[in-house]
Amino acid sequence: MRILALDVGDKTIGVAASDLLLLTAQGIEVIRRTSLERDLNRLNEIITEYEVGTILIGLPKNMNGSIGPRGELMQTFANRVAETFPTMKVVLWDERLSTVGAQKALIAADVSRAKRKKVIDKMAAVFILQGYLDSLSC
Repeated sequence: MRILALDVGDKTIGVAASDLLLLTAQGIEVIRRTSLERDLNRLNEIITEYEVGTILIGLPKNMNGSIGPRGELMQTFANRVAETFPTMKVVLWDERLSTVGAQKALIAADVSRAKRKKVIDKMAAVFILQGYLDSLSC
């Protein structure tokens, strides 16, 4: 079973999935948010298509490790995901600096500013998932 990672924002959700061996993360898509119901329906489609067993949700923490208002929103979102998909394992994972890392990687790859804006959330989900996968192999 694969692991699905989500980088949840107000307007978009970046989505990444692991390979079957749980070694690498690949970006899947960016979901444009319209309503929670539609977001969860699209996640259900992805879960089915990729045979997902675990959903990893980026938890934005403050640099001192505390949970702020944004982190509390993600905890609420994670609870809703767990209620909607009761057979899934739902994990919150520290996402500090994932967007910064994704930005740097895209800049290093010489991706234009316009294209970076379209894929940054997906790349942040890749960074979140790869960090989690790397922690599993330690």
